[in-house]
Amino acid sequence: MAITRAQLDAATEALALALKFDRPADTVLHEFFGAHRALGVHDRAFVADAVYGVLRRKRSLESVASVAAPRRLLLAYLFKINSLSVRELSGLLSDDERAWAAEAKAANLDGAALAVRAELPDWVAERLSRTMSDAEILAAARGLNQPAPLDLRVNTLRATRDEALRELAASGFEAAPTPYSPVGIRVKGRPAVNRHALFTNGAIEVQDEGSQLLGYLVAPRRNDLVVDFCAGAGGKSLMLGALMQSRGRLYAFDVSGARLDRLKPRLKRSGLSNLYAQTIKSENDLRVKRLAGKIDRVLVDAPCSGLGTLRRNPDLKWRQSPRSVDELKVKQAAILRAAARLLKPGGRLVYATCSLLPEENEDIVAAFLADHADFRQLDCSEILREARIPLDTGMFFRVFPHLHGTDGFFAAVLSRT
Repeated sequence: MAITRAQLDAATEALALALKFDRPADTVLHEFFGAHRALGVHDRAFVADAVYGVLRRKRSLESVASVAAPRRLLLAYLFKINSLSVRELSGLLSDDERAWAAEAKAANLDGAALAVRAELPDWVAERLSRTMSDAEILAAARGLNQPAPLDLRVNTLRATRDEALRELAASGFEAAPTPYSPVGIRVKGRPAVNRHALFTNGAIEVQDEGSQLLGYLVAPRRNDLVVDFCAGAGGKSLMLGALMQSRGRLYAFDVSGARLDRLKPRLKRSGLSNLYAQTIKSENDLRVKRLAGKIDRVLVDAPCSGLGTLRRNPDLKWRQSPRSVDELKVKQAAILRAAARLLKPGGRLVYATCSLLPEENEDIVAAFLADHADFRQLDCSEILREARIPLDTGMFFRVFPHLHGTDGFFAAVLSRT
């Protein structure tokens, strides 16, 4: 389908707003489409794809475009990434743009710096290079630059995976089991699953397979006392409740009441009766302290840079900075210390992030263990093997888009001795 001038102008305007990096890109697009209701379905799809495409490839596109102007970046994306010919856009280009376009299409970045080829800020590439080779960084970055698939989690209180797969197939959805999670389904394309009966009756939830695997590391038992310490909108809380078969007691804590409010309709659909969401003021809230030494399982999905989710949130790599990561490290260490105090002897804590940076992951765990002789680290691969999940990542849990088809996740499992 030919690109129209209106589509090109709308995408340029939306991209200019996204490139300010003062808000998440999905928020920018939501507000932009709200203010431009005359745009049709195909127009919106073009604008969204173009904006996210430029955000993913901004480093190399800046090299091709020579300037960071939104329209020039957009044209570079259409020529270099979408492989459009100059002739296809000729009627929409100025004379200067037509002359530049031929140079842009011929540009070769094979000899560019690693960060440019990896589409990463220099500081991110530098920090990754402490534990990864150039080839590993490039492979991981290419995986992160691909759009994420649509993963679903089956709520086993409502249906089995086989039942859900049959219903999806009957509705014309192309879906298959995920390779690792026993309750995961991967759907082809972007169908409106939120309108399907399986979704509205709580039998399925949208959840990346990597996120699902964290639940099997927590491995809550039916009558346990469990805390999801940074619950957010509660996706992992809902899975933990299902693994507990709605038995025991599960607390979902978060400092954001707005995030926990998004859990309410999901909880209602889920059929869970053992999940209690509570807003706390900080990791040292009195409600947290009252549970000290009483909890069997704790999940700490710590606030982090989010660099493992760049398939979904490519703007994050441009909105984060060394300073923001340094601030996050302090918060991560404080949350882990506070959450650890909840555990009873023999209890299990899972510290997890969706970051790729060692300073948010292994370094936080190592510093904690150095200061807490009553904790030891468990082997993540052994825990997954006990759950009959064929995934061996060693003592730490690490998954990547290019290797596992999931978002980038890290986890360590700690036990109080």
